[in-house]
Amino acid sequence: MKLQLQGQHLRLRIDESEFSALRAGATLENTTALGTCAWRQSVCQADAIGPAVHAAGDHLAIAIPKQLIDAYAARLPCRDGLSMRVQPAAGPALDVVLEVDVRDSIRARGPRRP
Repeated sequence: MKLQLQGQHLRLRIDESEFSALRAGATLENTTALGTCAWRQSVCQADAIGPAVHAAGDHLAIAIPKQLIDAYAARLPCRDGLSMRVQPAAGPALDVVLEVDVRDSIRARGPRRP
């Protein structure tokens, strides 16, 4: 999982194998360590109606509803990601985009048919 963060925008880019694992119920994780400090991010599939974010100390957890993930899977391969606005309990909203690498998706699924 690759992350790109700027202000209140978070882009998560994954490959097909990670996407398959996410759809199967696995939690995707990434940790960035600098000396004795570490920041961990995780993404999981949830049965919730809307996306959710939970931030505590050194961990950012994002839960994406299964229905959104399934709808996105039906569009693959595509260049457009799954875009969500997530509102935490306090503070500003976070715009999150989950993208499956389109080149990897084409290799795994073949080109999209009209």
